[in-house]
Amino acid sequence: MARRKKHAGHVNHERWLVSYADFITLLFAFFVVLFSSSQVDHRKITKLARAIQDAFQQLGIFENAYKRPPLESGGSIPVDQMRLVNSHIAPEQMFGAMAAASWSLSTQKSMAEIRKALEKDLAPEIRRHVVAIGARPDGLVISLREIGFYASGSANLKPSSLPAVQRIALVLLNRPEDIRIEGHTDNVPIHNTEFASNWELSTARATGMVRLFITQFRFPAERLSAAGYANYHPVASNATVAGRARNRRVDIVVLAPRAPIPMSSLAENDEASQVQPAAQQATGASPERAPVSVQPELPSAATGSRPLKGPPPAPE
Repeated sequence: MARRKKHAGHVNHERWLVSYADFITLLFAFFVVLFSSSQVDHRKITKLARAIQDAFQQLGIFENAYKRPPLESGGSIPVDQMRLVNSHIAPEQMFGAMAAASWSLSTQKSMAEIRKALEKDLAPEIRRHVVAIGARPDGLVISLREIGFYASGSANLKPSSLPAVQRIALVLLNRPEDIRIEGHTDNVPIHNTEFASNWELSTARATGMVRLFITQFRFPAERLSAAGYANYHPVASNATVAGRARNRRVDIVVLAPRAPIPMSSLAENDEASQVQPAAQQATGASPERAPVSVQPELPSAATGSRPLKGPPPAPE
């Protein structure tokens, strides 16, 4: 039986079209991705930019570089217009902003931990409204109201209040934050055998609390400071009995750590310190000395760093 002859197969010269079609499809997808990435949601990016910018401005890192108000209409904004937000931000400013943001988050976390522990340990006093815990720009404030801790016109702690003060001290003892003790009074004048005015009373209460923290609870003295403010820093109106009761207090302020100095400020100060001597050397001029003026001493808080606000009380 004769074998059939095999015919040579037909060679397909159009197989390259398959690879070409795949390549065109991938190239099309690539350009679609590029186009979509160049367009962002205007409302979302504006909201994010506002949040970051406001946070950095509150920390004092750099001034507002994006002066134009954002558009209110929906849609998208090209990337080249988005770059206006940070086109004037130097690298050192950006690093400083990142460090400040990290410091802010760390500080908030630390203050939240302290507040949570204090609210747990002082729950009975908080329910009786003799202790209040709040926040201020300079730190966390624990307000000890006079009704629960002091007799009227006295700087001595009530023996019944010592356990509450001890619980506060145990929470704060092993922490790194500095503490400022502030004495406050209402606007009712005081004049007894021990204190001539509210200045003396508020300062005596503050320094007495500092002494207690050092001697009994073994706090490092360098962590503590005291200030007496009399009636010049009220938290409520002195026109009512309830308001005056809230103003008669001793505040234990857990001071937030200071924000890091931006690198740009350090660089500017360094440049200024180098330019000034060079200019004086070039002109041959000697540095001028500012005239010294003698200021009358104002009443200040005992061992505190800030001067007392308000005029001194008139002698009675």
